[in-house]
Amino acid sequence: MAKDVLCEVNSCKFWAAGNQCSASSIYVVNNRGKDAKNSEETDCKTFEAKI
Repeated sequence: MAKDVLCEVNSCKFWAAGNQCSASSIYVVNNRGKDAKNSEETDCKTFEAKI
């Protein structure tokens, strides 16, 4: 399992300094209902907008 998860989405509440993800777990899904062939065909379901 990955030790560090990097994220550049600073509008997410789990974004931390140094582009680190502070979520306790990460959930990524296929965004087109089929096997993903590249990163554009995936979505991070862990994302929550900062308030």
